[in-house]
Amino acid sequence: MDKLSGLLAFVKAADLGSFVAAGRALELSASAIGKGVARLEQEVGVRLLQRSTRRIQLTEEGRLFHERCRRILDDLDDAQAMLSHVQEVPRGRLRVSAPIVGYHFLLPVIPDFVALYPEVELDINFTDRTVDLIDESIDVAIRSGDLPDSRLVSRPLNPFRLLLCASPGYLRQHGTPRVASDLERHATVRFRHPNSGKLLEWPMLQSTADAETRLRTVLACNNMEAVLGATLRGLGIACMPDFLAREMLADGRLVTVLEKQLSAGGRFRALWPSSRHLSPKVRVFVDHLCKHLSAPVDAASGHE
Repeated sequence: MDKLSGLLAFVKAADLGSFVAAGRALELSASAIGKGVARLEQEVGVRLLQRSTRRIQLTEEGRLFHERCRRILDDLDDAQAMLSHVQEVPRGRLRVSAPIVGYHFLLPVIPDFVALYPEVELDINFTDRTVDLIDESIDVAIRSGDLPDSRLVSRPLNPFRLLLCASPGYLRQHGTPRVASDLERHATVRFRHPNSGKLLEWPMLQSTADAETRLRTVLACNNMEAVLGATLRGLGIACMPDFLAREMLADGRLVTVLEKQLSAGGRFRALWPSSRHLSPKVRVFVDHLCKHLSAPVDAASGHE
């Protein structure tokens, strides 16, 4: 078994947790898989897999090596696809990173994609952590905000608005703010960016130097879903994207405040590494997102 076959055996065994399953997938014996991994471990000088009678698991060194080997095999797959002119047939695992709240707009467009491209296996990681696409072998990421990494290329997706929302019960008890300065008398629920640790700026307060310090924060957290849940329970007024609040605004569980003073928002983008050949699976996925997530949506008014 040559070095490339050893890498393939190692990656498949790590993915499936079994030499037997890896052998079945690669049409080899479990013994051949085990010997190939052992030879690879001897060459790199570290143990990559911990064996037990029931399953195998990656060591810490094995986990790091597995990520790099996976990237090598993906690059090889892309190169073979380019040389054999099969770009028109997207296939294989597609690793996607999206913000936690992204499932609100992303999941509705997934069934049509799966129906169109049944040979593409979607692997979506919902996280608010800014992942390194290249180091972590991510094919496509969906992000908002600035894009300082010159190694990435992007295409724009939906813009969104930021809304101030509160529960009807909270407003009945504490009153409805009519101007921005009224917010100083209200409890607020704030979103803290998980990467920078900074609180999300509220749109009408961005131009006021000390306005942020005058807000009375009763809860700050780094998960926008938790901000939504706290707001629904009447803890205070919160700032959140329109697509997150849409359902609750429609059925009356939330109400917008100071809506005429809100104009700020953001835009999501699909990103992928510029250094890699644009594989068929990435191309069709990005095209699908741009086709279905390209119109501005105003959740409060319903206008597009």
